[in-house]
Amino acid sequence: MSSIEQLFADHRKFLWSLSYRMTGSAADADDVVQDTFVRAMEHPPRRMEDPLRPWLVKVALNLSRDVLRRRKRREYVGPWLPSPIETTDEPPSHEPAIDGVRALEGRYDLLESVSFAFLLALERLTPRQRAVLLLRDVFDYSVKETADALDLSEANVKTTHHRARAAMAAYDGGRQRPTAALQQATHAALLAFMQRLEARDVAGIEALLAEDVKTTTDGGGDYQAALRTIVGRAKVIRFYVAVALPSAEVEGDFVMLNGLPSVAARVPGATGRAAPRFAMTLELDREGKISHIYVVSANRKLTALPHRTPGTIR
Repeated sequence: MSSIEQLFADHRKFLWSLSYRMTGSAADADDVVQDTFVRAMEHPPRRMEDPLRPWLVKVALNLSRDVLRRRKRREYVGPWLPSPIETTDEPPSHEPAIDGVRALEGRYDLLESVSFAFLLALERLTPRQRAVLLLRDVFDYSVKETADALDLSEANVKTTHHRARAAMAAYDGGRQRPTAALQQATHAALLAFMQRLEARDVAGIEALLAEDVKTTTDGGGDYQAALRTIVGRAKVIRFYVAVALPSAEVEGDFVMLNGLPSVAARVPGATGRAAPRFAMTLELDREGKISHIYVVSANRKLTALPHRTPGTIR
């Protein structure tokens, strides 16, 4: 292994962590890291005696921002959701430790910053705001380090950071960190939802849902999915009981995805436009009611799902 390959291997987890949060996509993060490696091999930094991480971070951020710009120009079929990744308690399994440090001093910790709620909140930010917020508030970069990574002045970093935090105000106002208590409550709610859905227990499902509950499904144009977020208890129940629930048996596991208990499932009997795989995760409100149900079935979004022999959910 060459010296630059070894140095890249030493920084790969950090680059993946940053790129995933920038793009919200495990597949795009894989591509960004690979392309960063290619750049390092073909056009290495001039001063190899300098630390390599700042240079790699700069390349990965530029590539990630390119991904976001291309995504904005493309028409996406239906709502866009992040791609789910398997996580343990802390931090995500894709990043068992960043340089051996299991906790950073940022505003948002490593687990919270891969939650669906956080990644969707980032969608309100420009690519530059997103990069600044992640470096400053997740990875605990100084103003100077952030300015160097993004080729900005320190004054510009401070202004961009202020605007990014302002854009995150709605998220911060309803923010729920993925604590053990929240994870336990989410698992119980998800289990009850799946059981009552199987039984077509409409009254039981209604008791689990907030009045203004939403569901967002991302089939990416690959499979049948709602083209808009569905809002309201009655409409959400109708969607799952009468429309979305497949008649075939669902095989799956309860797994930790993006910091919260979720379902990773297969539908062996799926045909046509019905999705053969999906991931489902929930958000709860402060009263413990289900406030949002997310379902991802787009092929490119499921590349990081765990591969194991599933059990039978119903």
